This record gives sequence, structure tokens and C-alpha cells, in this order.
Amino acid sequence: MKVLYCVSEAVPFVKTGGLADVAGALPAALAHLGHDVRLVLPRYRSISTEGLAPLFPLRITLGDATVEGAVLEGRSPAGIPIYFIECPRLFDRGGLYGEGGRDYADNLARFAFFSQAVVAIAAQAFPPDLIHCNDWHTGLVPAYLRLRERARQQGAWPALYTVHNIALQGSFPAEQFPLLGLPRDYLAPEGLEFWGQVNCMKAGLVYADLINTVSATYAREIQTAEFGAGLEGVLVARHRDLYGVLNGVDYTQWDPRVDAYLPARYDPEDLDGKRLCKRALQKEAGLEVLPYAPLLAMVSRLTDQKGCDLVAAVLPALVERGVQFALLGTGDPRYHALFAHLARDHPRHVFIALRFDEALAHRIEAGADIFLMPSRFEPSGLNQLYSMRYGTVPVVRRTGGLADSVTEATPGTLRDGVATGFVFDAYSPLAFLATVDRALDAFRDPVVWRRMQLAGMRADFSWDRSAQRYAALYREAVGRRVGGLAAGSP
Repeated sequence: MKVLYCVSEAVPFVKTGGLADVAGALPAALAHLGHDVRLVLPRYRSISTEGLAPLFPLRITLGDATVEGAVLEGRSPAGIPIYFIECPRLFDRGGLYGEGGRDYADNLARFAFFSQAVVAIAAQAFPPDLIHCNDWHTGLVPAYLRLRERARQQGAWPALYTVHNIALQGSFPAEQFPLLGLPRDYLAPEGLEFWGQVNCMKAGLVYADLINTVSATYAREIQTAEFGAGLEGVLVARHRDLYGVLNGVDYTQWDPRVDAYLPARYDPEDLDGKRLCKRALQKEAGLEVLPYAPLLAMVSRLTDQKGCDLVAAVLPALVERGVQFALLGTGDPRYHALFAHLARDHPRHVFIALRFDEALAHRIEAGADIFLMPSRFEPSGLNQLYSMRYGTVPVVRRTGGLADSVTEATPGTLRDGVATGFVFDAYSPLAFLATVDRALDAFRDPVVWRRMQLAGMRADFSWDRSAQRYAALYREAVGRRVGGLAAGSP
């Protein structure tokens, strides 16, 4: 199958979060299954033009202006063909979506240009069987495809729209709607209008042939008022077209047997290297080198979503229990200040790195004993999957992909050797602390702990399995279009 995969970020080119990890791994996994997958990505300033070849120029209308650009061709290190959308006016900037904590004011124009460029590539360079769109940045693509269908233009390809985080919707003032070049009736409650604004994610939800999100539990959750971020009504209306596919792990990058970032490598048969990784991390973090002190860790965006308030609330109590803690991440300035303050108060027990550091993230996954993910909501989550592979037992809240991937430690699952972590329900410091205490009790029992480590390390969350699920969705979307069941309201 020929698939055009459009996304706003992808490793190894640019990354702000897990979306880039998915976009870097899934196309390669699909190609491994025999599909012809090509990536479309903006060429931001940080992406070098070395090795890129011009394919064709772009002249795209945004409101009253014609904006010029070009399509450049290249390949990923994995050999995936990539079309880079060149437009210095819109993408030659210091950030992807904004700078200094503020979004760019013209983000709607930027990603409307990008979305129209995706359609241009399908029309002029690579006519696909399906276009796979991701998050709000490409939510307009299905709308432009339905417009082609309305105009009876050749090439109204089916679209799969993947929601990675429904809280990030790409909403803009209705006054900017003329930039899009869409008919006025698209700005309606049954279209992309949402509370008087242009909502790019809603466009994807309404006009795509099929929708999926990144875990089965999250697919159910976002149909409720608690998790749907206001779009639950749209999702309930399209529940027959909504699927959940758990993200996978690129084990060529995240596996302690091959990880080049680690001071020592290890596998389920020999965990001595993990002991050395813990020692090295303690030294790097300025913590006491105590092999039997539980080392807890968190690698995360520092936001309310990730449960940072819970971690900050229980950290003093954990320090009193003799726990060490290492955190890596950036995000909300108030969490920067809060965790920096905790590090100053407990310098022998708490290490805080307020930055992005890919190598350190790997060393933390390998060196920690317990990984904390007490998320308020979590569409899929990747770090709990990384942690299990590295023999680092996760403590997670039962939500989204965390619920779908971590097997709770109970007498039965421990007896059967399938327990991989500790899970709690109530979003409260008390419930979280009680669950961390259960993990600490298990840590003190070497037999139980080793059993849990091995269960996690041997679990298979490879992208090959998830890619097969995506391929099935592609076939379903194409089959519906062939059968005359196209979704959306052109």
C-alpha cells in the first residue's frame, strides 16, 4: 500500500515530544512490512538542506496572499523517502511552534500552507492509497481532501487521522478562517467551527475517513466529558470510526543490549550492567553511591498532565524514607521553580535537570530502579515502555496507554510472573504515595523484584505489532472509500 504520512515533527530531524518518536519509528515499521511509506515534514531552520533535492515549487494561496515555497526530497537514516516543505517565510524560525513560551501568532497560516502542500504532493509527486494525518497540525488535510471531492477533482484520497493528544487542538480566532480558502459552510458546528473558533483538530475528526488514537483505553476516555476536552460529542458521533492502537517502541534505539548512551549494557540474562548504570547515574547526579538505596526517576514534560503536582507533593516524604530521586525535563516555569527548590532543600537525595538531554534520558532509564508516571491523563505514553525494557519498574496511574501497557502487581500476577508495575486510580497524593510504598516494599524483596524486572524486559511492545494494526486500518479506510462510505460532510 502507498501511504503519505504527514506530521509536524519526526526524529532524527526535529523533536519536542513523543509525536516525533512515533513519526520516526512507525513509517520504518510499515516499510518493513512491505508498504511504500513516504513522510512529509516542514523544513524548519534546524533541518539541514544538505543532501536534499528540489522536486517542484509551491505557490499556495493564504487569504489574499500567495505564498511561495518548494518541495525538497530526501531520505531518513532508515531509508524512508521524505518530502520536506520549504517556506522560509513560515518555517525558517528558531522554534517549531513558538518561542519564549508563546505560540507563533501565524500558526494557522503555517500549517494551512503545510496541509495544502501535502495535498499538492499527493496530486503531483506521489499519488497514495491513503494519507495518514497526525494531530492538529495536519487536521486541515482531510478538509482539503473533501473540498477536492466536492469539486470532483481527481485524487480525493482517503485519510486516517491520528489523535496523539486531544488537549492540543489548534484553535484560532474565526477571523483567520479566510486564510484557509475553504467554503464558508465549513465554518459551522458540523464542520471545523468550535465555540466560535477555527479548530484544526475538529477538522480532522469531522472530515477524515477513519480516526484512531494511541491506546484503546484513551479511545474510550476521550468520548467522555472528563477527557474529551470539549470534543467528546464529535467523537461519540463517530464512535464507529474510532479505534485505539497502542504506540510501540523502537528497540533499535531503546534497548539496554544495544544502547550506545549507557556506560554498561545488559540483558534479562545478566543484569550486572544495570547495577553499573545505577552507580554511574548516582555519580553523575551528585547523589551518594548507595547500591541499596531506591533510585526513583522521572523523564517528562513538566506539566499538570504528567502528574508533576503529585510528585512534588510526595517527594519530601519519600526523601524521609531514604529514597533518591532524579528528574529530567522542561515545561511549566512554576514546576521548574518548584523542583529546583526541592533540589536545593535535599541536595543529597534529589537531582533535577531542567533541560532536554536525549543521552541523559537513556542513562536515567537504565540507572533508575523505579520510574514514576502518575499522569492525570496519558494517551499512550512511551517512557513506561522504555522503563520496562530497561528493567526499571514503573509506577503509573490507571489511565490511557498506561492502563493498557502496565500489568499491575497482584498476588496472582506476581505468582504467574507477568506483573510489570504498580498502578493506582485516584488522582491524589495519598493514593500515589501508597502505591510508591508498595513498590518500595517489593524492591526490598530481591526475588519479587527480579521477577518483575524480567517480566517487563521480556514484554514485546515493538512497532512491528502496532504497524500491523495501522496497516489494517489503512485497508479499512480504503475499502470504505471504494465501497462509497466516505466520512465527513463535504
